[in-house]
Formats: sequence, structure tokens, C-alpha cells
Amino acid sequence: MAALPLETMGVPVIILKEGTSRSYGKEAVRSNIMAVRAIAEILKTTYGPKGMDKMLVDSLGDITITNDGATILDKLDIQHPAAKMLVQIAKGQDEEAGDGTKTSVIFAGELLKEGEKLLASNIHPTIIVEGYKKALEKAVEIINEIAKPIDVNDTEILKKIALTSLNSKAVGEAADYFAEIAVEAVRSITEERDGKRYVDLNNIQIIKKHGGSLMDTKLIKGIVLDKEVVHPDMPKRVENAKIAVLDAPLEIEKPEIDLEISLTSPEHIKRLLEKQERILAEKVEKIAKTGANVVITQKGIDEVAQHFLAKHGIMAVRRVKRSDIEKIARATGANIVTNIDDLKPEDLGYAELVEERKVGEDKMIFIEGTKDSKSVTILIRGGFERLVEEADRALHDALSAVADAVMDGKIVAGGGATETEVARKLREFAKSVPGKEQLAIEAFIRALESLPQILAYNAGLDPVEILMKLRSAHEEGKVWAGIDVNTGEIVDMMEKGVIEPVRVKSNAFKAGTEAATLILRIDDVIAARKTEEKEQKEK
Repeated sequence: MAALPLETMGVPVIILKEGTSRSYGKEAVRSNIMAVRAIAEILKTTYGPKGMDKMLVDSLGDITITNDGATILDKLDIQHPAAKMLVQIAKGQDEEAGDGTKTSVIFAGELLKEGEKLLASNIHPTIIVEGYKKALEKAVEIINEIAKPIDVNDTEILKKIALTSLNSKAVGEAADYFAEIAVEAVRSITEERDGKRYVDLNNIQIIKKHGGSLMDTKLIKGIVLDKEVVHPDMPKRVENAKIAVLDAPLEIEKPEIDLEISLTSPEHIKRLLEKQERILAEKVEKIAKTGANVVITQKGIDEVAQHFLAKHGIMAVRRVKRSDIEKIARATGANIVTNIDDLKPEDLGYAELVEERKVGEDKMIFIEGTKDSKSVTILIRGGFERLVEEADRALHDALSAVADAVMDGKIVAGGGATETEVARKLREFAKSVPGKEQLAIEAFIRALESLPQILAYNAGLDPVEILMKLRSAHEEGKVWAGIDVNTGEIVDMMEKGVIEPVRVKSNAFKAGTEAATLILRIDDVIAARKTEEKEQKEK
């Protein structure tokens, strides 16, 4: 039993269920901080272009090899409630900015490490939290002040942003090629809304197919379906395609209620089959009369219907995912029809080419030259499945980074340059803050400066020496001075092309600070007994 620290006449008052566990005060804070720091320590060695990979093996023995922060956290079977909150915050960072999850988690771990020292000096958690919030607000303001505006039509700048994201990923020599694909894909789907640029990455379809090499990855201006033509006599290539997009079956549907049909002779069976054949023939005839030469449906196509479609020279694809059906409709300008009787010529979509092609050992349908040029597909290839999965994760981060830069139009330098400059300016700001909150701001500064130190450590460099050199360069007014992890020199990262969107950097700091302040404010953890334990006891 768990008792709250309340006593009446020397008798403890029990108000929690039997089996409930409770930790409070310094014990609860210490436990939470240790859990979050443990997660941050896991990710530390993956940070930066020289970071290492993690091999994650699930309960079924499936292996994932990656250094992508969001994937590592997603695959870890985390039980501690505070650590689970950190995972949720990292997911929020991934959804908001698409990159920078490792930065946010490691930064949260460093803030809590520094916060623990302040707690040991009897500084109240509320003061630490207020200091961190003030420091964050000023840090974001500084980032926006030093951020450099860019021309979003400058392909070279966007490519450098994609490369910065890809440099820490396991795509090797294909990084340049992937960066070009990411830039071209994002530029293809960029829209103008109320005078602002908007990028919806859901408009980029990603298909993964192992076989070939990473350099066989392609950007297709259109839609690709991991399907094949349903009948061997159908055309495999249709130019000037008029596409009927259906959410209706081309087969005899089973009735919703159970029926019994009594057939007393072979003639009855023959008539029934002929009737079914006529119904399907009529459906196909209606489709053909609209002028459609390609049919794509979410439902099934009966073998008899396939035969009639082939006779009319119509290419057909069946059982296409709803999300793909919607993308095809948007790309080709087709209306999704749920009843074939309602199909009209104006419901048809258009594409310059619909073709079945062999990709590796499989056949796929390529729909190219669509009305809406904002629908694109990236077909990722790679020598083996796990490489393809890692390439997909790398491309996701690169696409997100380029999209952020296009929407915001501002960039900052990587390589620890931004962190060091923000830390330098925060030191001046800290002097103007009275009381113990100044100590919390100084702790925030130390947490910031730990990020370039981790970069240096992962590159085999001396973290303390590198930090001293960085501070010295920034004191001299070199705003974009950062670490070249290949040489160990302090160089202008903007000139070197190591650049990141403002959104990725500022959101990472926000997410990390939110996680740290949330955990520092918890002084009581009350956990109910697990259901599994209860069931085992009952057995």
C-alpha cells in the first residue's frame, strides 16, 4: 500500500489503492531526470556528420540500423513515464520541422543535467523553469536577428540545406544526388497561398523498392502505383490516357443478406452465368462509351470484366489504396466515381502517359504528364531493404529541411556556429536579469555550448579546446564560425555551405526546453498497479 504523508493520532491515512507506487520530492525529480538523460545519452553518439549508428532489434528479431533520432526513439520500447514524454516531444519536433529531433532530445538532457546541479544548490524548480523560459525567449529572438534571408529560387542554396541534413545519414556518395532530388521535388509542389509559400510534403509520394543502387532512385513527375495491369491482353502503354478513377467494383457483388438459390438443371446454371456476364459486359460498355482507355479502381475486377476490358483495349488496375486513389484524382483532374452508372466523360482524368514498367523483379504502373504538375513521386532504390529504409528516412529529413527553408526564407549556419553565437549574446542578456534566475540562464548557456562539444567529441576532437576556439572566434565578431569536423578547424560555416532552416533550429530549442521544464516541475509520481500484474495474481 502507498500512504500519503498525513498522520492522524500517529496512524497513517491510506488513500491510494493497494499496489500503487509513489515517489515524491527530490526522489521523483532525480528519477525523472535520470530517465531523460539516459535517453539523451543514447542519442549523443549519433549527433552530427561523424555520429555513429544504432542497431535496434525488436521482439521478433527484425533489425533496424539507423542514426535517425525520431526512428531510434520510436523503436525503443521505453517504459519510464518521463522518458515517454520526451519521445512525444521529439515526435512533435519531427512533425513540426521534420528534422532536429536529436538536437531537441540532447538539448533537453543537457538542460536537465544543468538543472540537477542547480537543484543541488537549493534553487527552487520554479526559478529554474522561469530562467529557462526567459533564456529560450531571448535565444529565439537572437536566432531570428542573426538569420540570413535567402532567395528561395536559388537552387544551390536549397541544395546545400538538403546536403547539411543528409551529411549525417548513411546515404554516402548518393548525398549530392538525393539533395538534387529533394530540391526539385519540393520546388515542384510549392504553392502560393495568400502571398505566402506553402509546401505540403504529403503531395510527394514515396515508393520504396530494393534492388539496384541508391543512384537508381528517381524523381517522377506524376504518380507511381506498386501494382500491375490485371490482364495479359490489356495494353501495357497508353498515351493520351483518359482515366476513369473508381471507388466501385467491376464484379458481381455478394448480397448483404444470405440467400439460397435453387438451381434444378444445368440450363439454370448456364442462364445465371450468362446473366452475370451480361451485367459485367454492360458495365464495361458504359465505361468504354465515356472514352476511357484506363480504369483505376479501389475495389476488385472480376475475371470476366477483365476479359471485356481487354477486348475494348482498356488498361485496368485494381485494389489501389484509397490514399493513392485520391492522389491520382488530384493529379489527373478525375472525379472519383462510386457508381459506374454515374460515370460521364467529364469525370475522366488525363495523363500524357500511363505505362506498366518492370522495376527490379516487380511491375509498377507509372502515370506521367498529369494535369497537376504538383504531384510527384520519388522511387527509392537500394541494394537491400534496410538501406532503402534508411534512405527513405534520410530523404524525409532532407525534404523537410528544404520545405522549411522555402516557407520561412531564412537560414542559419550549422557546425555549432548558431549555438555559440546565441550563447555569447545570452551572456550579455544574463547580466541584466536579477536574482537566481540569472543562474538558470547561465545553465541554459552551458547546455547550448554542450551541443558543439558533442559534435567535436563525435569527430574525435578535443571538446574543451574546440569550445575555447569557437568562443574566441565569436568574440572577434565571426558570427558563423563553426567546426569543420573533417579537419578540426574553426571556419565560416555559411561559406562552407553547412546551413539549416531557422525553423529546425528554433523549434529544436523550444522542444528541448519544453521537455526539460515539464520534467523539472514534476515533484510527485503516483503509479497505479499494472493490469498484467493484477491478472497474474488472480490466476
